[in-house]
Amino acid sequence: LQGEHFRRGAFLHAADDQFDAGAIVLLAAGQGMRMRPLTQTVPKPLIRVNGSTLIETVIHGLRERGVQEICVVTGYLKEQFHFLKETYSGVTLVENQDYMEKNNISSLYAAREMLGGADCFICEADLYVRDNQVFELAGGCPVSCYLGEKAEDDTDDWVFQTEGKRIIGISKGGKGDFCMTGISCWKKKDALHIRKALEKAYLTEGSGNLFWDEVVDRELNRIHVAVCTVAHGSITEVDTPEQLRRLERTLQNSVFPKDAGKEEGR
Repeated sequence: LQGEHFRRGAFLHAADDQFDAGAIVLLAAGQGMRMRPLTQTVPKPLIRVNGSTLIETVIHGLRERGVQEICVVTGYLKEQFHFLKETYSGVTLVENQDYMEKNNISSLYAAREMLGGADCFICEADLYVRDNQVFELAGGCPVSCYLGEKAEDDTDDWVFQTEGKRIIGISKGGKGDFCMTGISCWKKKDALHIRKALEKAYLTEGSGNLFWDEVVDRELNRIHVAVCTVAHGSITEVDTPEQLRRLERTLQNSVFPKDAGKEEGR
């Protein structure tokens, strides 16, 4: 069912042109405090799982979809990300100089010029992507969307409240219809709208505590954003050492359609 809802035109609004990602933003500036002591010397997106760093599983998936230009927003231990420019053509690094004082709104603000010129993906960089088809699925949605997993119980994670497939609320913790996975894709006009809202919010006193998704939440009555459902386990966000150990055990004991950790000719 995961792509069928969109392909059958179930949305009230007509689809825009085919999604053509021209801008990719990977948010990789955070200190990963909940992953200590592992992140005392290594940024969380560069922790290795199944032979690959977390951020490279995201890059591999994007490259498989044909995306070439990728902007990585760095901050904490930024020099350790330099190898990405040498390994992958088309990767640029943008420094978030406010990562110590402000929440992840500062990372998207640092890369704001990437928003509004073309369709785009915005992804967290601390994800382990096991099924690269999630990027094809997201790009096939006729409107801007977040990838989400069906929520079952109360959670501490970010959740979406929905009407049908349309997102009407985004919040951290509590009840929701879907859990956030850390990957979203945006139509050009919506990305521009979010950029303007982001710029306005960032100049407001006290905005440093905001997550960029909270800016999106404020704009949901002005833009059409959907949730695109992905299979459980296709994307795993790693926030704590226990979550990392659980992921490693899962990878040892299960078979999944796609092994993102191993790509030919990296």
